[in-house]
Amino acid sequence: MTDDYSGQIGSLIRDSRLHRGWTQSQLAEQLGTSQSAVNRIERGHQNLSLEMIARIGKALDSELVSVGQAGPTHLRVTGGQRLSGSIDVKTSKNASVALLCASLLNKGKTVLRGIARIEEVNRIIEVIESIGIKTRWLNDKRDLEIVPPERLNLDDMDVAAARRTRSVIMFLGPLLHREKEFKLPYAGGCSLGTRTVQPHMAALRPFGLELKATGGFYHAEVDHSASPTRPIVLIERGDTVTENALMAAARNDGVTVIRNASPNYMVQDLCYFLTRLGVEIDGIGTTTLTVRGVKDIECDVDYAPSEDPIEAMSLLTAAIVTSSEVTVARAPVEFLEIELALLEEMGLDFDLSAEYRAGNGETRLVDITVRPSMLKPSHDKIHPMPFPGLNIDNLPFFALIAATASGTTLIHDWVYENRAIYLTELTRLGGKVTLLDPHRVMVEGPTHWSGTEIICPPALRPAVVVLLAMLAAKGTSVLRNVYVINRGYEDLAARLSLLGATIETFRDL
Repeated sequence: MTDDYSGQIGSLIRDSRLHRGWTQSQLAEQLGTSQSAVNRIERGHQNLSLEMIARIGKALDSELVSVGQAGPTHLRVTGGQRLSGSIDVKTSKNASVALLCASLLNKGKTVLRGIARIEEVNRIIEVIESIGIKTRWLNDKRDLEIVPPERLNLDDMDVAAARRTRSVIMFLGPLLHREKEFKLPYAGGCSLGTRTVQPHMAALRPFGLELKATGGFYHAEVDHSASPTRPIVLIERGDTVTENALMAAARNDGVTVIRNASPNYMVQDLCYFLTRLGVEIDGIGTTTLTVRGVKDIECDVDYAPSEDPIEAMSLLTAAIVTSSEVTVARAPVEFLEIELALLEEMGLDFDLSAEYRAGNGETRLVDITVRPSMLKPSHDKIHPMPFPGLNIDNLPFFALIAATASGTTLIHDWVYENRAIYLTELTRLGGKVTLLDPHRVMVEGPTHWSGTEIICPPALRPAVVVLLAMLAAKGTSVLRNVYVINRGYEDLAARLSLLGATIETFRDL
């Protein structure tokens, strides 16, 4: 292993560790080594065997290499070509995960129509199957049937699968009504008191839930006589926190008011699903939800979650940066209206079809046709806000779009620590992206993109941004280790190829 390659692998390990939220000491504990050894590895000053790289990849849930079988998946992109045609937006992955967790509320049969077939969904399915729930795919349309047993067997939970998804935290809301005591594994990056967990504890405590974290598990004790006596005010307007509170309220025999709730797309889908279970919810799409729960839920339900606005934005960006005319069909316009207004201000030429309804009968969809445009920078900095503002996950795409505009744009990612850093990878393809601090980048365009080889960033959206930039770059580019993209998108490279992109999937021999 050359020093240069050792340095690249070290940087990838460091980025994957930070993305998971671990310190060097936490990674060292998982590997059974010292913090100083991890420090040497990340600096490229430690010789690594393939076995050790595989162990690190498994610990970080990042496919650095696979020993004894085919290695990581890479993409070879021949860029500089225009795209054309029409493409449908797929079902929301975040809604699919929430609905799988919510199926734990129902003692009857649940059928989820067209849910996302991605790694995160597969892992939740592995977990619920391990506790006794039967699932089966009904047809090629990805409809999933879920049939619970009379009693869940939480002692048999697939701990390995549960640890590989942060979504298992959303089991708390459904399970607190079914069990007096239970335990859930938590991912190494989560601990009591952190930003990701404390809001869940505060939201669920009025329902009688108390948690202790020891030995890598949340140990839950539930006082089933408890019930909220006043409105629950969420200390963080987070999507999963709101979903957990909703699922707890769904089987609370009374009225629960949730304030500072997220009104985001996956939360709305969960609300519509719960109403199919007989739960009454007022205020869907607002920050105040009033829930009239049902003590026992046992009914056969059939539900189709809506399409994913983040994937829609990904596909729109692909068309914009390649100066193409493309129709992105079945786009959930309610969750893209700020993004479209900003793009219109920047000079994008596009049309919207008449609105129609998603399979859930509620979400408004449109077909968006984008045409080649001369873009100018935004008058103000571009930054995310909770819905109905610009979606946090859509912000990275605007860094790429800004690089195609004639002028300078400030991108402010105030939500995530260090995510903005990954956007500087665009400089390797010819972009002019200046990192001002861990939250802000200055982007100067227009850009003359050129192909190169890049190791995929460990953050999902910046990774897709790099892939889309490669579509615009003349020549051949290679994006190595695209595992993170495959976790969040279903067959993205193949679907872009249907629009005329030249993308080859390959593995090292």
